[in-house]
Amino acid sequence: MKVICTQENLKRAIGVAERGVGRQGTLPILGNFLLETDNGRLKLSATNLDIGIVARVGAKIETDGRITVPAKLLSNFISNLPVGETITLEEMPGLALSITAGQYQVKIKGLDAQEFPIIPQAKEGSASIMIPAQLLRSALGRLLPCVAVNDARIELTGVNMIFTEKSICLAASDSFRLSEELIELDTPPTPEALAPLIAQGSCVVPSATLTELVRVISPESTTVQLTAEENQLFFEVDGVQIISRLVSGKFPDYKQIIPPSFATKIILDKELFLRAVRIASVFASQGVQEIVLRIRPEEQHLFIESRSQEIGENRTLLKATIDGTEIIDLIFNPRYIIDGINAITTPTLALLVNQSSTPVAFRMINDKSIENTTSLYIVVPIRN
Repeated sequence: MKVICTQENLKRAIGVAERGVGRQGTLPILGNFLLETDNGRLKLSATNLDIGIVARVGAKIETDGRITVPAKLLSNFISNLPVGETITLEEMPGLALSITAGQYQVKIKGLDAQEFPIIPQAKEGSASIMIPAQLLRSALGRLLPCVAVNDARIELTGVNMIFTEKSICLAASDSFRLSEELIELDTPPTPEALAPLIAQGSCVVPSATLTELVRVISPESTTVQLTAEENQLFFEVDGVQIISRLVSGKFPDYKQIIPPSFATKIILDKELFLRAVRIASVFASQGVQEIVLRIRPEEQHLFIESRSQEIGENRTLLKATIDGTEIIDLIFNPRYIIDGINAITTPTLALLVNQSSTPVAFRMINDKSIENTTSLYIVVPIRN
């Protein structure tokens, strides 16, 4: 193999692919990139056996070939080269890769490419679903903080996806709170593309996969291509492929915990509410990790309180537009409330409440005071 490319293009591809490099010491090959020529381009592949990432580099291919080299070593060398350098990569006898860039030259010892795990590829001609990239990126940014971080319930360690002919419904939960997003599809998928997804009702995609997908989607990205085959999903955006297995287990029927209606609606300024909760969290940080929201409809006020026997107490009064008549006190873990407010991208939000022990919902409010029904954040109060 002999390939010529630019430092900028190779560095960019390495930055993408190295997120999939394995960390298992028992399989040294997983710490390597697979470099190979592919249809006139240089292809970099990395995998940790759960996720595979493939990035391609525009290059001049003088001879074809393939080799694996340590990912960290290659990344450190390429990232320290001067911008604008032209790089020549050449496979040498004895499983080594020679890299020349101007006055810099290194030889990196590699491993046989035959030992590198096979990264599944979608079958040629497979039907795909086209998802608006920026809508998906925004939705995942709100969903991922709600994914469970431990493996006690494996089905909660990813994002649930339900596909229809016109939309994708995504949900994530750690059993304490729930986030749901609805993405309308600009281009209706073909029956062939939907068939493997609809057949299983829903699928749970690992959070690690979607975290990398968010990183790959740039502000200029327009579409994410999704292909499904058996127990694998293939995402492609801007020439980068992310291949992932699905999480085993079925996501719980979360729809049953979402109240069909709410008796009380509180309209709040997002930034004022966020500041008040953050201040309250300072006093809740010692001990019980609880804050209290006191809804007072007659006064059109929301009180936010917290106290600690060790350091003191806090009380903030917020003016609010409250549609409802019941006086309600709600107890929350402040972190869950802060995450819910941070998921709001509008200046105003709606807090939807029934009783002190039932789930509370956050929704965005647009300029015309209309609720955005494509995004929903649910959090369960702490029982007193």
